[in-house]
Amino acid sequence: MPKTVLTPQSEDFPRWYQDVVAKAELADNGPVRGTMVIRPYGYAIWERMQADMDRRIKEAGARNAYFPLFIPESYLTREAEHVEGFSPELAVVTHAGGKELEEKVVVRPTSETVIGEYLAKWTQSYRDLPLLLNQWANVVRWELRPRIFLRTSEFLWQEGHTAHATEEDARLYAKRIHEEVYASFMREMLAMPVVLGRKTARERFAGATNTLALEGMMRDGKALQMGTSHELGQNFAKAFDITYLSEQGRQETCWTTSWGTSTRMLGGLIMGHGDDQGLRVPPRLAPVQVLVMVVKDGEGVVEAARQVVSDLLARGVRAELDARVDTPFGRRAVDAELKGIPVRVEVGPRDLAEGSVTVARRIAGGKSPVRLAAVVDTVTAALEEDHDALYAAALAHRDANTTAVESLQDAAEAARTGWATIPWSTLGPEGEATLAQSAVTVRCLTMPDGSVPSSESDDGVLAVVGRAY
Repeated sequence: MPKTVLTPQSEDFPRWYQDVVAKAELADNGPVRGTMVIRPYGYAIWERMQADMDRRIKEAGARNAYFPLFIPESYLTREAEHVEGFSPELAVVTHAGGKELEEKVVVRPTSETVIGEYLAKWTQSYRDLPLLLNQWANVVRWELRPRIFLRTSEFLWQEGHTAHATEEDARLYAKRIHEEVYASFMREMLAMPVVLGRKTARERFAGATNTLALEGMMRDGKALQMGTSHELGQNFAKAFDITYLSEQGRQETCWTTSWGTSTRMLGGLIMGHGDDQGLRVPPRLAPVQVLVMVVKDGEGVVEAARQVVSDLLARGVRAELDARVDTPFGRRAVDAELKGIPVRVEVGPRDLAEGSVTVARRIAGGKSPVRLAAVVDTVTAALEEDHDALYAAALAHRDANTTAVESLQDAAEAARTGWATIPWSTLGPEGEATLAQSAVTVRCLTMPDGSVPSSESDDGVLAVVGRAY
C-alpha cells in the first residue's frame, strides 16, 4: 500500500496536525483570519459528539434553549472580573444598518451575562429552582494565533447555565456535569483518559469561584483542556439580580453555574489518538465504523459487498460501501486510513472465490482473511476491542510521560516533553507564576487517587504541570 503523505509526528508535530486536518478532509481555513470551515467528514464526527453529549446533558436534567448572538456591551460591564477576563478577545459591533449604534454590541464570547438577564426574569420562587439550561451555539473570541479546532476566532460549543437555591446544590450540579457528563463522555465515546481536577486561582474562569477542568495529554506530551465546569457563586446573580422568594417568604439570591465543551474536542481527538498514517477514530464515535471496499470488479463481487454492508447495518454497525473501482484501490485504502475508519472489509474476486474477505483494522493494525459467513461477528468484536485498545494506549502514553517531582526545576524539566506532578504545597502560587514565565502552566489540582480536591489547601493536593494548547 502507498505511504500517506503526512509529515511524521516526530519530525514536526504542528505540521503533522495541519496535514491531517487537510488530508483527512476535516476542515479548511475560513475567509476571515481565525475562522474555519468544517468539512462534511469533520462535521459528521462533531454531530456524533454533539448527539451523545446532548443526551447526557438532558439526562442530567438540563433543557436546551437558544439566546442571541449579540450582547449589549453594558451587560458585560456588570460583572467586572468577567469583562476584564474577556476584554482582549471581544469582537464589538459599532455600526449596523448604515448607522452608528447608540450602544456598542458584543458578539458573544460566552453567554453568562445575557442568560443571567433571563434567569433573573424567569426565576421568581423557590419552585422555579433549579433552573437548568443548555444551548448549542457559536461564540467568538478573537484569536491572535489561530489553529483549526484548537483556537479559532469562531467555534461551536455547548454552554450550560444554571441557577440554584443553595451553594451546595450549585456545587453538586457543577460536579455532576464534570464527572457524569463530561468525564464519562470523554472516556466512553472519545476513548480519552482525562485527568479531573480544579483550576488554581490564576487559571480560574473569569468571574467564577471555582473551575473544574478535564485535561487530556496529546501525542506530543502537551495538555489540552477538554472541558470546564464552573461554580459562579453569587457573582453573576448579584450583578443581574437573580433572586427568588424562599419557602419561608424571604427574598434570596441564587447561586449559579456554567459549563462548556467545544469543537476543541475534535482537535483533542486528532492529537490524542492520531499516528503517522492519520486519524484513529474511536469505533463508538466513528461516523463510518466499517468501510466495505470492492477491490476489483468481478462476477458477484459488488453484490457480495452490498450484502456485507446490509448484514452489518442489520447488526447496528455504521457501514458504507466503496465500489469506486475506477479509482485505484491503494488510493482509496490510504484515504480510509487517513480518515481513521476503524475497520475495512476488502472484497475481491480471488478471496470471494474461496468464500472469504479480508478484514483490515486501523487501530489494532494488520489484515487477515475471514470467512464470509463470519465477517459480521468478526467485525463487531473488533470494534469493541479496538475502542478499549485505543483508550489503553492513550492511558499508557500519559502514564509514561508523567513524572512525579519534588522541585520547581524538575517540574520545568519534565514539562519539556510531558507532564509533571508536584505537591501544590511545594509549588504554590509563586512557583506557578515562575513556571508561567516559560509557558508552563498548572493544568489542574488533583489528589493522588485521581479525585478532585475540595480546596487548594487539602492535604496531599498535587499540581499537574505542563505545556498546553
